[in-house]
Amino acid sequence: MDKTLVMKFGGTSVGSEDAINRAAAIILQGAEEWDNLTVVVSAMSGVTDLLIWCAKTAAQGDTKKYQTFIEELRCRHVDMLDLLFANGERKRELQLFVEQQLANLAALSSSINILGEVTPRAMDVISSMGERINARIIASLLQERGHEAQAVDATECIVTDSRFQSAVPLMDKTREKVRSRLMPLFGEKIIPVVTGFMAATEDGITTTLGRGGSDYTAAIIGSCLDADEVWTWTDVDGVMTADPRLVPEAKVIPVLSYAEVSELAYFGAKVLHPRTIRPIVERTIPLWVKNTFNPSIQGTCIVRDADTQQQPVKAVTLIRDLSMVTVEGRGMMGVPGIAARTFGAVARQRASVLMISQASSEQSISFIIPAATCPEVIQSVESEMELELERRDIDRVWAMNDIVIVTVVGAGMRHIPGIAARVFQALANDGINVVAIAQGSSDFSLSLVVSSSDGAAAVSSIHSGLFD
Repeated sequence: MDKTLVMKFGGTSVGSEDAINRAAAIILQGAEEWDNLTVVVSAMSGVTDLLIWCAKTAAQGDTKKYQTFIEELRCRHVDMLDLLFANGERKRELQLFVEQQLANLAALSSSINILGEVTPRAMDVISSMGERINARIIASLLQERGHEAQAVDATECIVTDSRFQSAVPLMDKTREKVRSRLMPLFGEKIIPVVTGFMAATEDGITTTLGRGGSDYTAAIIGSCLDADEVWTWTDVDGVMTADPRLVPEAKVIPVLSYAEVSELAYFGAKVLHPRTIRPIVERTIPLWVKNTFNPSIQGTCIVRDADTQQQPVKAVTLIRDLSMVTVEGRGMMGVPGIAARTFGAVARQRASVLMISQASSEQSISFIIPAATCPEVIQSVESEMELELERRDIDRVWAMNDIVIVTVVGAGMRHIPGIAARVFQALANDGINVVAIAQGSSDFSLSLVVSSSDGAAAVSSIHSGLFD
């Protein structure tokens, strides 16, 4: 039976001459080892940001600035073509395609400039241009090196609803289109190079998949093709036990479960977003995270269930720029609905609550939110509790700023006694004070709030206490 692999290359993995050459070599090796290979590519690193800035500055009326961005995009892509290709028909076709895309960008930017507004639909068209160009560059480079390849717009494969900038795939229709578009290429030994991040509605209108869009594309295609594995290539050796900038001795985690990846992503680790890998979770397809610049390293394998006996704790993470809001008062005891009203007031400000801690006496509720949303949230809660504050049932609503959440993640924590004791002992040994504590109901995570000035030291101390 044919073995099918989907490879995805992120922006840094296709963001320079060296990176693209490395990616091409990896793809060609994969084509020798697998019966069917599909490649998903992001835009070159930084290109999507330039496209978004171009649209935004056009909407702000800054004609000179958006034209500068367009010229910068031209230089980046034309220079890359000069580095990768000898003069010839293939290079001329790519240069023409780049100019056509930039002409479309200029026309759209001009319209946005006149209207003074960029709609989500227009932003999806503009922000996905980098993938369109890069897929053609990668496919042409593979052809240059002797292997048949074809750039495929994901608009031909992935069908979504019309929630522009964060579209949701319609999987039944997508499965049908992916298989009808890509499987004939396998039969001709052609490598499809698919644009990440983008898709289209049933009417063919371009959409994008939001955060982690290219990872999402790879997972969707892997699911639809019933792939044996999905590999995502990035610029790190795999998922690490901690941020190596904080803990130089951090190591690659060999195997993670889907649940652990979800916890890590939620608590700030730079790993795959849970939403983006859901399609392959549902089909139990293994996902590997590998390093384009160090391909000999095995990387991290993400599976449904990982062995938790050898290392029950997998990683320590850190989220910065947070505030802890506390609603407190002796009159809160036994009063129903206080928590519901509090979080209703928070929701009205569209603030994300990362952690909740409540005293068993019911005299206080504390929750952690991004620092930028704190003033509006406090005002909203005070407005909601105006009567209770006046009657002194609630004494005050206040915030502690400059805090961070440090989280210990691991599916094996619930089976091993003493993990929490080791965590707190490590912090105590280094004189680090814990402000608040919460344990996830899944028992996969233990979160601690500490002062931002202690954040890096807390991660290092816990990592040493658990991994050394």
